[in-house]
Amino acid sequence: MVDSKTILLVDDDYELSDGLRLILEKNGYKVLQARDGVQGRQLIYNQRPDLVIIDMMMPKMGGYPVLEHFRGKEDVPPFIMMTANEGQRHKAYAEYLGVVDYLRKPFSMDELLEAVKKAINAPLKAKE
Repeated sequence: MVDSKTILLVDDDYELSDGLRLILEKNGYKVLQARDGVQGRQLIYNQRPDLVIIDMMMPKMGGYPVLEHFRGKEDVPPFIMMTANEGQRHKAYAEYLGVVDYLRKPFSMDELLEAVKKAINAPLKAKE
């Protein structure tokens, strides 16, 4: 992959995040990591990733406040939310906030890579 895309992983689970980073890097992506939504939000502004994969529940700031902050703003990367939560209301709210995909843990690496490929290649949506 010549023009490697940058993905920001925002998750407080070091083991999961490091495992996902290794898989994504093996597939040609450049990966940045943040351990909570506050750090993630800063990296989105400072590093301008091509995609953000964010966990729903984290200390300091979870995924929803980050999505709420960026909703409706111009030039925002696509988001994939991942969670262990089974609730349909949570998925519906994440979709309302603009996520391009919603992955329930545990998910397969093939499922993750397919979601990443789809998100990076998706046309940008018009902001509301």
